[in-house]
Amino acid sequence: MSQHPTTYVPKSAFGKWFESRLPLAGLIHSSFIAFPVPRNLTYFWTFGAILAFMLVAQIVTGVFLAMYYTPNAAMAFQSVEHIMRDVEFGWLLRYLHANGASMFFVAVYVHIFRNFYYGSYKAPREVLYILGVIIFLLMMATAFMGYVLPWGQMSFWGATVITNLFSAIPVVGDTIVSYLWGGYSVGNPTLNRFFSLHYLLPFMIAGVVALHIWALHVPGQNNPTGIPIKSGKDAVPFTPYATIKDIFAVVVFMLFFAYWVFYMPNYLGHADNYIPANPAVTPAHIVPEWYFLPFYAILRAIPDKLGGVIAMGAAIVIWCFMPWLDTSKVRSTAYRPLYKQFFWLFVVVCFLLGWLGSRPAEGWYVIASQICTAYYFAHFLIVLPVLGFVERPLPLPNSILESVMGVQKVGAGVPAGANAEPSSKG
Repeated sequence: MSQHPTTYVPKSAFGKWFESRLPLAGLIHSSFIAFPVPRNLTYFWTFGAILAFMLVAQIVTGVFLAMYYTPNAAMAFQSVEHIMRDVEFGWLLRYLHANGASMFFVAVYVHIFRNFYYGSYKAPREVLYILGVIIFLLMMATAFMGYVLPWGQMSFWGATVITNLFSAIPVVGDTIVSYLWGGYSVGNPTLNRFFSLHYLLPFMIAGVVALHIWALHVPGQNNPTGIPIKSGKDAVPFTPYATIKDIFAVVVFMLFFAYWVFYMPNYLGHADNYIPANPAVTPAHIVPEWYFLPFYAILRAIPDKLGGVIAMGAAIVIWCFMPWLDTSKVRSTAYRPLYKQFFWLFVVVCFLLGWLGSRPAEGWYVIASQICTAYYFAHFLIVLPVLGFVERPLPLPNSILESVMGVQKVGAGVPAGANAEPSSKG
């Protein structure tokens, strides 16, 4: 990569003095300016930048909302109404924050499925990938606690149902629930604890994101072919090529985000949450936010309470084992015609689980949830391990440049080590 200088040399005397003591500018230059990225990256690789933007947006709007919110069971609902009606641009802050959570999950689900499709979880990116799963778990915890804070009917009863799940854990379950509640039922101590944790967790997410980016810069970025960078012709510097693409994608996503904020701000919420929390009145149908629905469907598909909790947790934890469950030597699904069919079937099953999670737990909805849950786990435990041995992948291009130029030497099978990362790449 000699045509892309990677050593930052300050020009001013102050810059040289500062760089010798804290090489911050050099770190930024090597990580976000001269850092080589594959030249064939598509717009699916811009969702990392979109997620970074959404994280900052959620933290900023959340900090301002916290200035006016009152974490008290008797005043929380009214304080939210005060923000919406009396605080200058409070309605905008709340709608940005509430819809921002949904946009955050839209972007992260695209990011995850892109990861699955192009095999970005494979060696040598296992730690990078597992850090991403940890970020997703922290996001889920943060979003759940944030959903409780408006203290409407769905907030209160959602908190009651979800926290009660921990009681299914043998021996320590009831103790965990009592610590979460701060008493014998969901109440003011619960709201205080959830508010405190909801404020704290985004900063923990930001810390893990920093580790995620650090881990990304060790092996470098994956690409649609799954082939590592082999020469300078396979890569371009991060700035301006990836930077311009990221900025454009963020602006387009902001327009999409703005549509929901200004035209359909309450569409993704639930009408019952505009009713103050009432422990004496249970809503007819308790449902979580849309981004939890697939896992909620898996929870309800198992008739046993403990079994449902285990299945719901395993549905995410199993992602951490994908680098070892996938036995194929080919990274990208684009070169795996048989697995591609199973992948899209898996996507359809995930959407079906999301829809089933919003339906009542009765009749054929439960049966359909059980079938989809069975395939969900079969995809990881049967399809991924078995297809690696029986599938015949398409021939891979010899380099990233070759795939971009559209020239490919036809060969029988995959060259040995075609997807191996060079050990010197850092």
